[in-house]
Amino acid sequence: MKSLNTKIGVFILIAALLFLMIPGEVFASGIGVSARSAILIEQETGRVLYEKDAYTQRRIASITKIMTAILAIESGKMNEKVTVSHNAAGTEGSSLYLKEGEKITLENLVYGLMLRSGNDAAVAIAEEVGGSLEGFVTLMNQKAEEIGMSHTVFMNPHGLDDHENHLSTAYDMAILTQYAMNNETYRIISSTKVHKAPNASEDWDYVWRNKNKLLNLYSDSTGGKTGYTKRAKRTLVSTAERDGMTLIAVTLDAPDDWNDHISMFNWGFSNYELTLLEPKGTLKAVKKEPYKGNVVLSRDLTYPLTKEERNQVKSTIQLVKPPDRDNWDKLGSNEPVGMYFVKLNNETVIKAPIIYESTKKEAKGFWKLFKDLFTIDTGRELNG
Repeated sequence: MKSLNTKIGVFILIAALLFLMIPGEVFASGIGVSARSAILIEQETGRVLYEKDAYTQRRIASITKIMTAILAIESGKMNEKVTVSHNAAGTEGSSLYLKEGEKITLENLVYGLMLRSGNDAAVAIAEEVGGSLEGFVTLMNQKAEEIGMSHTVFMNPHGLDDHENHLSTAYDMAILTQYAMNNETYRIISSTKVHKAPNASEDWDYVWRNKNKLLNLYSDSTGGKTGYTKRAKRTLVSTAERDGMTLIAVTLDAPDDWNDHISMFNWGFSNYELTLLEPKGTLKAVKKEPYKGNVVLSRDLTYPLTKEERNQVKSTIQLVKPPDRDNWDKLGSNEPVGMYFVKLNNETVIKAPIIYESTKKEAKGFWKLFKDLFTIDTGRELNG
């Protein structure tokens, strides 16, 4: 009996030690990921659904090329032909095997950049769009600052480890992807499995197959970008859409990145739903004249929520104090007259302008005379 008790005690001790060795994220969020840094956000609102050390700067390898691609797309030069320079053709690492002097459209370079991760394509794009590598890097960092990537420094267009301070975070790369995914051309290219491009120097065409295996492994996958260098290890950005909700996943230094992303997506889709809180159009909750029937939201207000959170959401409407009745005919149409606030756990998660619509003659600037605010419907619950 003593021997049996001893064995039971040893078993309990081993079980306890194994329990302590399991990462906290598994129990906190129901997800286990191999990555040193990871994040899952919802596309439309940017809400962070899950994160693991997502704000630490790390090397990012070829997911850098998301920035290179979106700058190329926004340049307006996608149909222009680019002459491949000696510098571009000689770029080390993953390559499209472009030849010096070869002419290829910027659009096809972006396809090669995103699907095959061509470093030669990255340099050719940079020289065309930025005038030089240095000029393009300046554009990259300007765009990063513009969209809120506050912990990112770009030093090249491809992500090779040729600079010590070419760094970003999982969160910043999610923000970049959220921005890029608002561009239809980027979405099309990112989701393409196979692309053919004419080869001016040979009698055969280029055929590029996307390195992002999730496009085949995961039925809800809508695109992304892979990355790897010896120092950065495996990096991956991917997107997926289900039931009208798009999620963005990022992992940095992830030995098992495909499964990391599938795990995060499945968890996100299982636990969150993009919930309509207030439809666009006339705000029926407003009963006071002259606003009744005349104030609108220009977009649907939606937010990713768990089932439990749907009963915790509250809205507040704030409107500019209206003029006296004799001056109602001076109200300017299509002017902001207030704000619609949505709170979750006492934190404001949505701010949306309320617009006054009227068929009457516009009186621009009228509302500048009225600075006082009053609040109606404070604390109104929005249950889905």
